[in-house]
Amino acid sequence: MKKYAMLTVKGAVGLLPRPFRNRLKKNTALTAFYSRSLHKSGLFYGLPSKKKALAMYSYYLKRQEILLAQLLRAGSLNLQEESNLISVIILGEEKLKYTLASLNHIDHVNRIIIVSNNGPSTTINQLYNGELCVTSTLSDAFLKVINNEHVLLINSGEQLHKAALTLFQRKLKNSDVVYSDTDNKDSKGQLHSPRFFPDWDADLHFTTAYVNTAVALNSKWLKLCSSLCEADNVRTIAQVVLLLWLKKGTLNDSALKVEHLPFTLVHSSHGDEHQKRALPFVAESLRKHSVTEVTTNETLGLNVLMWPVAQSPLVSLIIPTKDAWQLVKACIESILEKTRYGNYEILLIDNGSTEQESLAYFEQIARHPKVRLLKYDHPFNYSAINNFGVKQAKGNVIGLINNDIEVISGDWLTYMVGHALRKDIGCVGAKLYYSDDRVQHAGVVMGYGGGAGHAHKYFPRFHVGYLNRLVATHRFSAVTAACLIVERDLFDKVGGLNESLAVAFNDVDFCLRIRELGYSNLYCAEAELYHHESVSRGLDVTPEKAARFNSELAYLQDTWASVIKADPAYSPNLTLRRENFSFKQKNEYGNT
Repeated sequence: MKKYAMLTVKGAVGLLPRPFRNRLKKNTALTAFYSRSLHKSGLFYGLPSKKKALAMYSYYLKRQEILLAQLLRAGSLNLQEESNLISVIILGEEKLKYTLASLNHIDHVNRIIIVSNNGPSTTINQLYNGELCVTSTLSDAFLKVINNEHVLLINSGEQLHKAALTLFQRKLKNSDVVYSDTDNKDSKGQLHSPRFFPDWDADLHFTTAYVNTAVALNSKWLKLCSSLCEADNVRTIAQVVLLLWLKKGTLNDSALKVEHLPFTLVHSSHGDEHQKRALPFVAESLRKHSVTEVTTNETLGLNVLMWPVAQSPLVSLIIPTKDAWQLVKACIESILEKTRYGNYEILLIDNGSTEQESLAYFEQIARHPKVRLLKYDHPFNYSAINNFGVKQAKGNVIGLINNDIEVISGDWLTYMVGHALRKDIGCVGAKLYYSDDRVQHAGVVMGYGGGAGHAHKYFPRFHVGYLNRLVATHRFSAVTAACLIVERDLFDKVGGLNESLAVAFNDVDFCLRIRELGYSNLYCAEAELYHHESVSRGLDVTPEKAARFNSELAYLQDTWASVIKADPAYSPNLTLRRENFSFKQKNEYGNT
């Protein structure tokens, strides 16, 4: 009944006059309530209702058990060897009985160390059959671990899958830190709300502290972990992961090998409480050990980082256009009026404009000291136009900007340049909205539609997204060049944009070539702009344009087949049919 009621409401809303609908959209609380109601009814951006999500996750869990059984049969640990034993450090005592009960069914736990300020409980030893001790600090807990023994850190109240430690042990043979996906377990034993994480993403950890329980550590790092915990009075697992990442190398060049197991091996009775608790501690450690400014947004549940741009390098913003003077005017004026970062130039590249109003405006705006007008009198080729612009640019940092972009947040360029100057970051993309405040771009996911697509496309502006990934700055394999910042040296190192890709996927190909050099591409959630997509050039609806698009898609599929098959920034447990981070449908799974 709820679904049919919401269909009626949705239809009624659609009949309202557009100006009235726009006024309603500005009421954040009302819009949030409307979207939540759509979600519960299964009508929100293709996301399943709560009931359907439970059924889909139940199906996933059955498949997971089959896969895990196959993995366990494929290789086995000799549980009699001391090197294959593992110690478990449990933080806290809340709901401890659930954690100990799950460990009672796992054979190769050597000892359990409980970190608790309250001292040993008289009932603790009755809850676990093996060796168990209590200490008051995490640093002491690491010292109590026998040499050459791996460690699992887990929060009290969490429960482990029976295969978890075996799989963690195997991964630790060739890695330093291992984490897995997690879910929630209710009082009736129902598993729900899985958190399907990407492969290790340092920036996502900076902003959301997402690796915060059931973390396996290689034994070679235990002494270092103890000293780090003592020096910083560490109180959360997320801090241990962060500090080890920072210490192993530099903040921008860590050699620590962190591996992700894409299975829900940890069941939480606390929901997201441990993650929320860890956020300010992660922020505190980042302030102490890095050069970034960090603030914690408790409402959204994330940290916001602003990286330094002390030398304020010149940024060359390249804007190609053909006519469309009104779009260009809105774009350039929004940059000039709103951008707080001061050291930039605008290169307006005229690609064969013929309209007198446009030509007159271009000549007029070119008189501004920050604007240069360049002529590119060749057939439209997005890659070639921008490569031409970069050759004329004076800046050490390049910005590729579409002519239908409008600035929203004044610090957009400060945030993006700060990230682009980091040693491990390549391309930096922005958060782009359609004119009606729906999300147009928030990172590119490889594999969508058999090629690439935009994460969280069409979600409302206020939405936090899946696992806060709409509002949190983090890494993607690629970002769109509608608004892209990159250091010029990197642009030149890969030879610029591929001119054989005249329109589609040239930005994705460019990002992936940057990625091949060892750099990460980043989605910057704080850089907010409007993007009136394809207004100037139009959509690819003619047979000729469709044929060209298919040719460029085929190039992408042939050249980047491996990352299309398995994008490290996107969980293999999520759908590739919609850009909404939903569960896979049954027919998306291959044969097990």
